[in-house]
Amino acid sequence: MAPKLDTEKMQERQNFRNVWHTDLTHTIQGDTPYCCFALWCAPCASYLLRKRALYNDMSRYTCCAGYMPCSGRCGETKCPQLCLATEVFCCFGTSVASTRFLLQDEFQIQTTQCDNCIIGFMVCLSQVACIFSIVACIVGIDELSEASQLLSCLADMVYCTVCACMQTQHKVEMDKRDGKFGPQPMAVPPPQVMSRIDQATPPAIGYPPQGYPPSGYPQHPPQGYPQHPPQGYPQHPPQGYPPSGYPQNPPAYPQYPPGPAYPPQAYPK
Repeated sequence: MAPKLDTEKMQERQNFRNVWHTDLTHTIQGDTPYCCFALWCAPCASYLLRKRALYNDMSRYTCCAGYMPCSGRCGETKCPQLCLATEVFCCFGTSVASTRFLLQDEFQIQTTQCDNCIIGFMVCLSQVACIFSIVACIVGIDELSEASQLLSCLADMVYCTVCACMQTQHKVEMDKRDGKFGPQPMAVPPPQVMSRIDQATPPAIGYPPQGYPPSGYPQHPPQGYPQHPPQGYPQHPPQGYPPSGYPQNPPAYPQYPPGPAYPPQAYPK
């Protein structure tokens, strides 16, 4: 029954829509110091990452994050810190994979094909090295033994490198979860308040809030903006206007109503 559940979970992870914030090929660029720390102190990094994945609440700890048959049967509730330390030192690879599955199920993250190829290459190389070592022990040929040792050394190097990149990937993802990269560019806007007729004072929706414009916003006209009229602009009227020869005081228009001579005498009244 348990293998069937594990298979269903793996199929569900393939249908997740989210992806890791940084893939395995760019984790060194994403956080170089932590990648070096995860390479040289791998069990310590695994311990800290699992604790952080649990939001520093060790009461939620379960051996191997509940993904292994031994989960919940190791007395984790009595001393979770000791159980986690035992897990990361004795079952280091399982601890890294359990933290990965824990983050994937929480944030619905799928593993890209490139990451799957890297992880698959690491696993296959380790198995091939193990098979070569067994064959070299059985046959007893010196050349084959040396080749198996070189292959085992290469497999160990790949294993340590990939695990360090995986742990850095987990750390960057939790940095994103904790908001260390700033607000999300596609964050959901806050809910709007609808105006109701039965409210005594409807909310100011669609109108500038009080204290608008905010402090520090340039006023009208902003400082340094040319005044009206700007300095050096001809005044009204400019000097020398109207030109010479133009009548200064034009004749006045006739007043209304006209005088007693209106209408003329020959005009019928």
